[in-house]
Amino acid sequence: MKEIFKHSLIVRGLTAAAGWIDRQWRKSWLALALTGSGVARGGSLAGKIGHGVHEGLWRVFHALRLDRLSEGSVFTKEFFWLGLTVFLAPLLPTMAVLALALIAMGSVALGYARDRGRRAMYSPVKKWFVAYGLVYAVSAAFSLALESTAKAALMTVTFALFAVAMLDTHRTCADGKRLVTLLVAGGTLVAGYGILQAVLGGETSAKWIDERLFSDISTRVYSTLDNPNILSEYLLLIIPLGVALAVNARTANGRIAALFATAVMVGCMFLTWSRAGWVGLLAELALFLVLMDRRFLLPGLLCAAVGVAALPQGILDRLLSVGSMADSSAYYRFSIWTGTMRMLRDCWLAGVGPGAFSVIYPQYSLNAAIAKHAHNLYFQLMCDSGVLGILTFGGLVGSALRAAVGAISRGAEKERRVLLLALLSGVAGFLLQSVAEYSFYNYRVMLVFFIVIGLIGALSARETEGTA
Repeated sequence: MKEIFKHSLIVRGLTAAAGWIDRQWRKSWLALALTGSGVARGGSLAGKIGHGVHEGLWRVFHALRLDRLSEGSVFTKEFFWLGLTVFLAPLLPTMAVLALALIAMGSVALGYARDRGRRAMYSPVKKWFVAYGLVYAVSAAFSLALESTAKAALMTVTFALFAVAMLDTHRTCADGKRLVTLLVAGGTLVAGYGILQAVLGGETSAKWIDERLFSDISTRVYSTLDNPNILSEYLLLIIPLGVALAVNARTANGRIAALFATAVMVGCMFLTWSRAGWVGLLAELALFLVLMDRRFLLPGLLCAAVGVAALPQGILDRLLSVGSMADSSAYYRFSIWTGTMRMLRDCWLAGVGPGAFSVIYPQYSLNAAIAKHAHNLYFQLMCDSGVLGILTFGGLVGSALRAAVGAISRGAEKERRVLLLALLSGVAGFLLQSVAEYSFYNYRVMLVFFIVIGLIGALSARETEGTA
């Protein structure tokens, strides 16, 4: 069947059409202006603008003799500030994380100002980050509720540019592994605090549990992220990285530490009682194992069947309630999605502006289902910035996927390949849960997602190949 499909006239025709479109794009003036004509991207429009900014920054810096003033300063330690932001992103308040991100970006800018010969790492992912930030900035300028827009736009643009700065500082596979280790360390602390909440009986809002169906659930943990569903989204990005560190560990102690961190995060994931989170976790772990080795497929299916049969009745009931309209949260989401689609009929092209959803949505809501967001990442992106917003987001994720597949197909060494597969699996699980949640409602989770996408771009770049 595979060979018949491969050689069918329909598939051959579609392949030929796609190839022709790709060749025409590569020869077009727009493609040449944006990307340059060869592998070296210095001749592209973006490259020329970047080089001009770099040259101007260097001249001003040295004309004011700031090079001597900054010598030995802690603000020249770029990787320190980037790593500190990566580690503390889920642990500190949002505004403190924003301040750290700005300091890290300033440190990278200082590095360029001090070194005239420094060249930025090329990665297609960087351009999509810049495009995404630009779309949000323009959407904010034309928002239908300007007073509600400033913070959302500031956070989105700043955190997207932080990922660009991280890409420019990341140079080796060892750098990527250190950042992944910091992500896992932060995730372990967050998960440990969540487990402590369960042990001590932390407060649980009534809106998080339908007491008619799940009266046996007394606590849903939320740790430092204020909401159990948001916590589960964050953990989806980090758990596969713990598995990757265990696979890549070179010592028994390192493997034990990575497995312990992973176990703590998985335990916390169950205590969130997030059904979408559980489904995303199963999907991403299955994807990671199968991509690592196809021989995991059959044992994985058997383990999944046995695991489901062995689940406690409370967890099984919770899983089986996914999509049931008898559950108030499922009915609530359905009502919000219906009202959101009504709103998008009027503003699908440009959206209503970042942060303006809660102001405009009440005009379209059903059954008094008032909400601060769309409870769906993709609907929310459309509401925030219209068609361009969802297209640039798709381009960002697609460019990361393409870069990773390219690096793996070029024969990336095992350690880097395992990290890339873990990062991709985390993104897949996150995007799956995002069907039922607005995953960027917490800006720190948005930053962690951008960091993960940035790491995919950095580890996929040719400059990191062969380094460890």
